[in-house]
Amino acid sequence: MESLDFSFLNEGPYVHWFIMGAVRSILLFLSSWVCGFALALVIVALRSSPIRPIEKLCEAFVGYHRNVPGLVQIFFWYFGISQVLPASWQSAINAHNGELLFALIALALNTAAYMSEDLRSGIRSLPLTQMEAARALGLTYVQAIRRVILPQAVRVSVPPLINQSLSLFKSTSLAMVIGVSEATYAAKQVENETFHTFEAFAIASAFYLCISFLIMGLGSYAHSRLGAAAKGAR
Repeated sequence: MESLDFSFLNEGPYVHWFIMGAVRSILLFLSSWVCGFALALVIVALRSSPIRPIEKLCEAFVGYHRNVPGLVQIFFWYFGISQVLPASWQSAINAHNGELLFALIALALNTAAYMSEDLRSGIRSLPLTQMEAARALGLTYVQAIRRVILPQAVRVSVPPLINQSLSLFKSTSLAMVIGVSEATYAAKQVENETFHTFEAFAIASAFYLCISFLIMGLGSYAHSRLGAAAKGAR
């Protein structure tokens, strides 16, 4: 069996490719997470609305994104939506890293659907008297959702939200299929150039493991801090 050889990293632009791929993966993850979480909060608020058509529209959105593979959703945005845009828009998007933009949109929408369900579960775990008490204090429906219900639901939903964050981070690797030069794309590029298959993907695996453990650690810390804050408020 041949011994592992990482000496190829001392030659050519391979280290630079790995670093840039890792940076793009992290940026794609953070951007998708922020957009997805913000949209999830909006979806939860709308699904709690007494207006039936809005509720049904949100249900359809969640149903689509939870039942269609993430890879297909990325293809849909990159190859489908881009084709129905005006030619001037297509040119502008292609000139400004359109692959990354469409991957971000697809991942953010997919994440929003899953996170909204986690938040809804958190809301359902709260006593119905929370909303009644908030309304009795003079808060409007929107104010009660924003100031009373959602903060508690987020605290309860931290563990599943951590799982969704991990899933989102790993799903950033799907962006390579439309040419986004993230970590997996960089590993494949290095492997094609050097034929060091095991070494290239071992480096990529180590990167994903490290960031995943970091996400879990930050999530655990946030969960403990939110729990301590809730106990202090009592």
